[in-house]
Amino acid sequence: MSTELRPEEVTARKELARELLSRGLDAIDMAVEQPSPEGLPEPVVMLADLNLQFPDGFAPVPQPLQVFPDRERPLTGQCDVLVVTWTVAELRALADVLTPGFDRRRWYYYRHRFDSHYDAQIRDGAPAKRSRRLGSWFRTRIGSKTVVCFKSELHLNQDGRPVDDNGELTTNDTGRSTLPVKDLIKQLIEELKPELVITTGTSGATFLEHDLGDVVVTRAARFRLSDEFRNEPFDDTTYRSEWTVPTQFFNEALQLMRRSEPHLVEPKFAPPTKRFAFDGPPVSSLPPNEPDIKLDGRDMPAFHPILTTDFFEFGTSDNGLENEGGAVEMGDAVLGLVASELEDPPKWLVIRNISDPQINADLAANMQRHWAVWYYEEYGYWTSVNGALACWAVISGLE
Repeated sequence: MSTELRPEEVTARKELARELLSRGLDAIDMAVEQPSPEGLPEPVVMLADLNLQFPDGFAPVPQPLQVFPDRERPLTGQCDVLVVTWTVAELRALADVLTPGFDRRRWYYYRHRFDSHYDAQIRDGAPAKRSRRLGSWFRTRIGSKTVVCFKSELHLNQDGRPVDDNGELTTNDTGRSTLPVKDLIKQLIEELKPELVITTGTSGATFLEHDLGDVVVTRAARFRLSDEFRNEPFDDTTYRSEWTVPTQFFNEALQLMRRSEPHLVEPKFAPPTKRFAFDGPPVSSLPPNEPDIKLDGRDMPAFHPILTTDFFEFGTSDNGLENEGGAVEMGDAVLGLVASELEDPPKWLVIRNISDPQINADLAANMQRHWAVWYYEEYGYWTSVNGALACWAVISGLE
């Protein structure tokens, strides 16, 4: 799909995407071997710090194993819900909410078929290439529902290698690339046989009224591709999952999200240099954001899709992305693509927390990038706590 951005701007944002997706990874995250629990640092943030009081019978209950599972083997034991997330900030939040007491260091490594199937599809320098794994996972229970939480090391914007029209690897920029994360999602569905798959994480707002810390919940996803996947046949395709999202626990989730409000206060703003005259104090009257859940068919048009791009795109005051989708991110439509190719697909849902608001298009392009990145880096974790709580609400409502 075409874009009005200059090619050099797309390239700059592509590099930003890869940097943001890798943000927070350290030597332990990149370790090829699973670290032993005895040698791990204490978790930085725990559920006690979040002080979440779930309704009776619906608090997440982690399901640790007696011994570390073989990371080379497929995942066993059917689950009701598979929840997939992507970055360190998103993983920390998901663990703190859904697997309390078992932070990301204690999730189990997974690399089934990495050497035989995935390795050749992944570009040199990608995180998965260095860690030699596909992801990490942990089981939990919410009410009567069994849930597998999965952090993917593969990503649409991280791994691709150029391919020609026959799918053969090439060194040319063809606008087509390998997409190993598609195979991973299909593999997880085949192994776990979930009734529902949720992808969750940070996103950029498209609507002006969607605030920092809000959560967009939608049963649709659309590819909006301009870079390495621009010539793929699935570009500009919208996928839908036809089912009714349960909302009976949304009010409880909103009450729990109030815990994040002190961490979603935007700072005082003023021109960044004293060289410019500025009459009056910095803008400091911004109230704490009150997080809300924006559901397709209720707060947006029915099946208003999440927008999946192959570079770091974000909504601005003049690019009109609100007319195309409810938020913008870099991977969820892959789930829709996988489901469209399965004979008996599970229900699926996208839950994306707003980590950066709609950006002012009057700013220069580099300053637009600056603010979008700054918001993500500053608020990525706490907004992801809200996203994880929305996941909890949907799963609890499946009872």
